[in-house]
Amino acid sequence: MENTTKFIVAKLVLVLLVSTTRARSIFDVTEEGAKIEADIKQALTSSWSKACASTIPSKVLIPKGIYLLSSVTLEGPCKAAIEVEVQGTLKAITNSKMTKDGSWVTFQRIELFTLSGGGTFDGQGAKAWGTCGNNFCKHLPINIRFDFIIKGFVHNIKSLNSKQFHINVLGCSDLTFQRVDIIAPADSHNTDGIHIGRSNGIKIIDSDIRTGDDCVSIGDGSKNISIANLECGPGHGISVGSLGKFEKEEPVFGISVKNCTLTNTDNGVRIKTWPASTVNSASMIHFEDINMVNVSNPILIDQVYCPWNQCNAKVPSRVKLSNISFKRIRGTSATPVAMKLVCSSGTPCQGVEVADIQLKYIGKGPAISECENVKPMISGAVNPPACSSKA
Repeated sequence: MENTTKFIVAKLVLVLLVSTTRARSIFDVTEEGAKIEADIKQALTSSWSKACASTIPSKVLIPKGIYLLSSVTLEGPCKAAIEVEVQGTLKAITNSKMTKDGSWVTFQRIELFTLSGGGTFDGQGAKAWGTCGNNFCKHLPINIRFDFIIKGFVHNIKSLNSKQFHINVLGCSDLTFQRVDIIAPADSHNTDGIHIGRSNGIKIIDSDIRTGDDCVSIGDGSKNISIANLECGPGHGISVGSLGKFEKEEPVFGISVKNCTLTNTDNGVRIKTWPASTVNSASMIHFEDINMVNVSNPILIDQVYCPWNQCNAKVPSRVKLSNISFKRIRGTSATPVAMKLVCSSGTPCQGVEVADIQLKYIGKGPAISECENVKPMISGAVNPPACSSKA
């Protein structure tokens, strides 16, 4: 009986200690001095430092309310798993300097990281859009950067009106985005939803991206990328590339895009490489079960991608494209050319498969397809007939 009593007491003490420890593992920015409608950078960095130094899993909490935030970098390594829960709205201070990485908020060099909470990152980009014309604007900040995150989970957050890219992913592995909402007007320049570069094992699922540029853009060095159940539009579609513009670019391998709907986008699913490019490759790229609603260029391989004529278009691309499939893609095209496969004359595409395509032009006349430097493998019913104008 005595031993049983001691065991029960010991267990109660352990439960109390665990509960107390857990309570201490939540670091609320308001307890560090954060105030509504004021810059909370100092309070946020203080809370982060304490949470990151904790030897047990910890959370930084930004409760409901509207807060201002100047540019900030939250950096690891941390001693245990760490979560940032944003319940409120963070508004960028429009005249604050960018981080050295060119962003408003940066998370970097963290293992076992979570960002959650249902809150909003409002970049307040309306005054910045168009200040660089149509060109890429280096001095405008990205809303959120994830650099060198290992085993991360970003869910139930919103990125609103970023000045440039909404989310940039670089050098990350095993990072999942789920139920992420990204919003900017269709005429906002360079506001890509999620851009991925030199990362492995990135998943984007159950999300909604409405913006002024690519919903998702996949840059060099991206491997094993999975996109599923994505609502895209307006925007420029889902893009692999552009590739080949810069020296020492790394290959792209293993891209899967499934069960997505694109609505009123300038492009559908596309792969784009520059003429006169550096040598590179992109392979094992698969687009399946895609619904197109009033989409311009629903299916597109463009190896003569040369916006604003900033290249030598007469020199063929040296990016080798292979093992690519477009399967079960249906809906409406806003342009007559519903399927355009323009490959490089120097390195023609290899292993391109087209299967079960049903795309209807919303204007007068039938939808058509065009091909250059590719001989696709056709299976199932394909409308428009593949490569009816050029082969």
